[in-house]
Amino acid sequence: MKLGTFSLSLSVKDITVSLNFYTKLGFEVIDGGHIHEGFKDTDKMKWRIIKNESVKLGLFQGMFGDNILTFNPEDVLSIQNDLKSKGLTLIKETSATEVMKSIMLADPDGNQIMMDQH
Repeated sequence: MKLGTFSLSLSVKDITVSLNFYTKLGFEVIDGGHIHEGFKDTDKMKWRIIKNESVKLGLFQGMFGDNILTFNPEDVLSIQNDLKSKGLTLIKETSATEVMKSIMLADPDGNQIMMDQH
């Protein structure tokens, strides 16, 4: 099973403060900074994807409660079918008709794992 690129999605309290901290560690913004599709402007959903060499982090303010292990495979639907055939329970499933395909599951300790196809 090819899981693709790995990143850690961090739930942050203040995107500006977190971005300031991580840029001092040498991270650069590579994506984000606009209202997330599906949310109203008043929701002020803020996010950035940052990178330092081979390390990618997603900083997300107000989008979810816990940190998430994130993988970006090329074929989420195949991985979903494979995981289900192995008896794993998915928290969130996707369908062939969705443009932005993503699935979510949790490990035995409750750590969330997202497979997000770009």
